[in-house]
Amino acid sequence: MSLKYSSTTADYLIWSEAMNLIRKLAKDENYKISLLIALGCFTGLRISDILSLRWKQILGADEFTVIEQKTGKVRIIRLNPQLQQHIKECYEHINPVGINAPILISQKGTIFTVQRINIILKEVKKKYKLKIKNFSCHSLRKTFGRQVYNMNSDNAELALVKLMELFNHSSVAITKRYLGLRQEEILQTYDCLSF
Repeated sequence: MSLKYSSTTADYLIWSEAMNLIRKLAKDENYKISLLIALGCFTGLRISDILSLRWKQILGADEFTVIEQKTGKVRIIRLNPQLQQHIKECYEHINPVGINAPILISQKGTIFTVQRINIILKEVKKKYKLKIKNFSCHSLRKTFGRQVYNMNSDNAELALVKLMELFNHSSVAITKRYLGLRQEEILQTYDCLSF
């Protein structure tokens, strides 16, 4: 838990680590958290939007629409075949009360809170010995952004413009700062010096 009025930052997972974590959680029968991490990493949605999803939106769908809680903007999300398969497997193991049920229900029968998810992610970090300093709900969205950027590094500016649109940022500079790219560029300045 962070101190009131303090600023905390979330770090991103290396893509291969995120994918391994999703598989390990499923193997350990922690399907809800496996699904949460998969949806966060593959869609880039904020945690508030993931928590509002219902099975009928994502099960067997190629695409789904969400109205972002923070911005009120409509966003269409495309699900790739591997994610669709993972959703199907998680659904079969979780066995929810119905297709209209929220996807992330606690043992008490309520939708998880953001605070509870952050506690769970800290436990996951410890249990699976993740090499990430600040692991929280926001790490999933940043993992998505970094992967999109890294996969399109041959055309980095176009990747940043696409991410700016997806994240609803007002400028590419904000997206660069959000992904930690600005700080990396600044620190690389020191690397180019030689003795």
